[in-house]
This record gives sequence, structure tokens and C-alpha cells, in this order.
Amino acid sequence: MKTAHLDDMIKGWFVGAFSPTALISDACEVAVKRYKAGDREASHYHRVATEVTLILEGTVRMAGKEWGAGDIVVLEPGDITDFEALTDAVNVVVKTPSVPNDKFLTGV
Repeated sequence: MKTAHLDDMIKGWFVGAFSPTALISDACEVAVKRYKAGDREASHYHRVATEVTLILEGTVRMAGKEWGAGDIVVLEPGDITDFEALTDAVNVVVKTPSVPNDKFLTGV
């Protein structure tokens, strides 16, 4: 058995082809992301990976739309999104496959 703690991971990512990680995997990346109201991420896309975001708690804006607890957003390769936490929020994010450096800023 191996153990880890989410606080020791980078930006909530705990499964994937990077370090540190609780489980090394080329198949996918998994994160629990915690945001404070007003936190933002720049507009970006992935060329290879599909990204699935579950809004577990709170309200966020992604791709120009508001999403709340229970909503699941699936972004295919090439889909552009930005991110803003409208309230404190917790998201679970899965990207498949795990491809380091597959995040491209759009400058939008």
C-alpha cells in the first residue's frame, strides 16, 4: 500500500504522468481543485486531452456559461475555455490521456 496527501500535490493534481503524484498514469490525470470566489484561469485549450470537470460545490463560469453543483462539463480537444470561480468552489477534474504540456493559452 502507498499513501499520499492532497496537500502534497501541485494544484490538486494527484493522478497522472507527472510528479508528485499518488499514482503515475499515462491514461489519465485526476485533480480536486479548490477555488476562492474570484479565482481565475486564463483562456486555454488542449490539443490531445479531453477534460471532464465536475462542479462539486459552488458556482463557476467556464466557456462563457455559469455552472453549479452537479454540473459536468466535457471539453474535447480544441474546445476553448476560461475559468472563473463566482463563489468558493470545489471541482473534480479528469483529463484523458495524461499528456504533459498539453495546455495552450489562447490570449483571448
